[in-house]
Formats: sequence, structure tokens, C-alpha cells
Amino acid sequence: MQVEHHDLHHDFPELSDAISALKVGNSHFAKLFDTYHRLTGRVEDLEEHDMPVSDFTMEDMKKERGRLKEHLYHMLLAYRAGQQAAA
Repeated sequence: MQVEHHDLHHDFPELSDAISALKVGNSHFAKLFDTYHRLTGRVEDLEEHDMPVSDFTMEDMKKERGRLKEHLYHMLLAYRAGQQAAA
């Protein structure tokens, strides 16, 4: 089964510098990033190996991943806006 990867660097290449900076300089971002990364790995592993899991469980995991991704994205935009304002 072909699995679409949801790595933040892949999804937001224009924010790659911000991702790297926040992973090092913001512990809250780093924790959320790690949680997102682990959850994404679990979802992709289940999909790739066509492992039996209930639709409810998979949907719940994907919803949580979406919430995390949206939160991380807003943190990235705020960081980038702060960097632009400081320049």
C-alpha cells in the first residue's frame, strides 16, 4: 500500500528554518513536534503494513494528528511573523 507521508518538513518546506529553530529554542514546540512525529509514524506504519485496527481508532489518531499539525503550523506562522517584525 502506498502511504502518503505527513512530515512537517515535507508539508511545509517554506517553513523548514522555522521548524528547526523552534525545535531547538521552544520546548513546547519540540514536545508537540515529537508527539506529532510519533503519531504520524504509528499511523503510517499501520497503513503501510495494512495492520488490523478499528476505523474508529484510525480516525481518532488522524484527527489528533490534524489538531497537532494545525497547532504546530500556527506556532510556525507566529514565529515567522515575529522574525519578520524584528527585521
